[in-house]
Amino acid sequence: MKTQSMLKLVLASLPLLAVSTAFAEYPDKPITLLVGYPPGGAADLTARLFADQLSQQLKQTVVVENKPGAGGTISTSNLARAKSDGYTLGIGTANSFGVDQFLYRVKYTPEDFTPISQLVSSPLILAVNKDIPANTVGELKDLIKKNPNDFNYSSSGIGGSPHIAGLMFEKAVGEDILHVPFKGGSDSMTAIVSGQVKYSFGTAASVLPLGKAGRYKMMGVTSPEKSPIAPNLPSLNESGMPGFTYQIWFGLLAPKGLPEDIADKLFNATQKALSNKQMQNKLLIEGNIVKASASRQQFKDFAMEKGNESLDRLKASGIQIK
Repeated sequence: MKTQSMLKLVLASLPLLAVSTAFAEYPDKPITLLVGYPPGGAADLTARLFADQLSQQLKQTVVVENKPGAGGTISTSNLARAKSDGYTLGIGTANSFGVDQFLYRVKYTPEDFTPISQLVSSPLILAVNKDIPANTVGELKDLIKKNPNDFNYSSSGIGGSPHIAGLMFEKAVGEDILHVPFKGGSDSMTAIVSGQVKYSFGTAASVLPLGKAGRYKMMGVTSPEKSPIAPNLPSLNESGMPGFTYQIWFGLLAPKGLPEDIADKLFNATQKALSNKQMQNKLLIEGNIVKASASRQQFKDFAMEKGNESLDRLKASGIQIK
């Protein structure tokens, strides 16, 4: 009897031991970090620098996997369908929390994700064709007011941050301006150089290389004040467009239902990864300022708030659902 009782006790404890061991061993295989944009852009550069530091904290390989297309929704859809085991993570933006559901026929909602932490934040940069006879934001605004039909602007895609900034600019100028969407930031910037479009807002990663080479004019940043990503540029807020501010951000997401132990481990590892000074400097050079969340709940609240703000701006523009 005694032997049978002991056997029953051992068998009963096996499931608990298995669960405990699974959590203790996480991660025991490589982790995939999904990015919804092409290599070389702001999201990709952030993901790769962060993945290197996260892998050191977790003592496991973190592989960045680019799945560009459809405004990043292909990657985000894959994340929403992934297992909630911590082995598939993704880079999220404000669009994941509202705009995507408005513009695209996606099957996910904000509730399909476990927000872990914000990673970085940065303003956009206004780039203008160098043949435009304007050197300040105020001069550009005056030119557009006089001849709005002579102007158009590009973006990295409908509903993306550069497009939303462009819509804000239209409102600030008080004119309807033709929007020309492209499939990425690089193509959007090249269109300014060729003269296909007159101006655009873009991430520092997309704008600075050609801007520093003198291929177009860089007129200002969308932060409230000057930004360390481009210290020689004024802010639009201080250059004739008071109140014009717009910040983009990238954050770490997991599928919904992620076990609390794993979510907490990822949050703590992310905080340590983001505290690395060398990575912070590299991110700053690429145009992103590290911005770690105070808690997982704080990031969730922030993401929902900013997602709703972007969605409201897009709806106010009259853009129709695709």
